[in-house]
Amino acid sequence: MSLDKVKEYLKQFNKDKDIIILNTSTATVELASKALGVEPDKIAKTLSFKTQDGAIIIVTSGMARIDNKKYRNTFHLKAKMLSAEEVEILIGHEIGGVCPFAIENKNVKIYLDKSLQKYDYVYPACGSKNSAIKLSCKELEDLSNSLSWVDVCKDYQNSQENCSC
Repeated sequence: MSLDKVKEYLKQFNKDKDIIILNTSTATVELASKALGVEPDKIAKTLSFKTQDGAIIIVTSGMARIDNKKYRNTFHLKAKMLSAEEVEILIGHEIGGVCPFAIENKNVKIYLDKSLQKYDYVYPACGSKNSAIKLSCKELEDLSNSLSWVDVCKDYQNSQENCSC
């Protein structure tokens, strides 16, 4: 089970006890927002894309949308999301619980979108359809082993003055 893998992974950072397990689904931004009592944009949404080398994931703010031109300029290819089957095979988490933690496939590259940086804290999933964790942008960066911050979303406004990232 992905949640167990994420717990084990976060244990090395003493963050396994910070995982929030809910009795309701957090599988979508809207459901997670309601379950956690936070605005939808503070949900750290993890998107999975195909590349020539396999897959990448990009963590964005909950209401952010991928800008195809920015994506193409950053990654030098057209944005093409993984199918549900490909997500489970290549990323190792089920749809609704995809997160940047405990990715067993070492070829998967992880990026964080700057749309997250307007918040002090965000809530990524933890491998299941009813889990999340509250993390600062810096904690998310460190715990996810992301390669870099990217700017691939529409209407992103640089609001770092509001963030302790």
